[in-house]
Amino acid sequence: MIPLIDLKIQYLSIKDEIDQAMQKVVDRTAFIMGPDVKALEEEMAQYLGVKYAVGVSSGTDALEIALLALGIGPGDEVITTPFTFIATCEAITNVGARPVFVDIEEKTFCIDANLIEKMITKKTKAILPVHLYGHPADMDKIVSLAQKHGLRVIEDCAQSLGAGYKGKKVGSIGDAGCLSFFPGKNLGCFGDGGMVVTSDAAVEEMAKMLRQHGSKKKYYHSIPGFNSRLDTIQAAILRVKLKYLDKWNEMRRKNAALYAELINKSNNNNDVISAYTAPAIEHSFNYYTIRINDRDKLQAKLNAANIGNMIYYPLSLHLQEVYADLGYKQGDFPVAEKAQREVISLPMFPELSFKQINEVVSNILP
Repeated sequence: MIPLIDLKIQYLSIKDEIDQAMQKVVDRTAFIMGPDVKALEEEMAQYLGVKYAVGVSSGTDALEIALLALGIGPGDEVITTPFTFIATCEAITNVGARPVFVDIEEKTFCIDANLIEKMITKKTKAILPVHLYGHPADMDKIVSLAQKHGLRVIEDCAQSLGAGYKGKKVGSIGDAGCLSFFPGKNLGCFGDGGMVVTSDAAVEEMAKMLRQHGSKKKYYHSIPGFNSRLDTIQAAILRVKLKYLDKWNEMRRKNAALYAELINKSNNNNDVISAYTAPAIEHSFNYYTIRINDRDKLQAKLNAANIGNMIYYPLSLHLQEVYADLGYKQGDFPVAEKAQREVISLPMFPELSFKQINEVVSNILP
């Protein structure tokens, strides 16, 4: 069996450090907003090249808090992609705003920046690109459009922590970046966790208030907020793992290169399209996603061989029942709809071996 992701092998490689970090939290009994939370925020800000980082309870909360901190609310429109996990869109609707979808690029699966401007209206307040699978969106064009039209930019970095865009880390390019520490992410904790990162002091102040019941001072509340604090024990785990993130991401990139080499060498009929990386980009490969015409047949074959796989995502958001009231229909975003029929993600984690990758590829190609 080859799992889609192997969390245990990573834990065992740094078990002593992780266990010691958790034990220190237990010994201190500072479980809520303990010193490791502040330390992680400082270390993450330094890693990304931003001024501030605010730990929250999940990547979904990070998106919602970032939107609110940037003043997005009822009556506003936020431009985003229909080909992403629902949390991206859910956060927009949860703050009372309306998502406006734009189709994706064929190769990167990210929002097509060339199609954004025609969707901007007087109600548009922000653009929310998703760096899907770990490949950064076209941030130069997106930021340029935002500046031209006076819009805010919120980066969904749930799948892309450590990815690089023209020398910058994703999350540091827009007005705010949103991180997820879900266990299967490039930097995962032992439960849920997330973070808002920014260089805007006003955004940081508002995010800190929102995560703690709208309060600057305990028991004194200025605005409606949430209970959305990052647990200290999760912060302690993440501090250990952050030291290894670049190394692990480089291992992912090497695994991706091997996948591409093996697939492209034997893929005579171009039945399988390997993962793409644009120039001047450092892909973080949270997922290694290929395209294939007969996806269902391949998935059945991989399942029979006990090879982990997953479809991210089988139904684009504009076709989901929950968003029927937005008025979109089949055919509105043909590139996203083509992707939902063809994509399948293969096993990807830093410790994946050559033997395992070779076995996966041998089950893909005829």
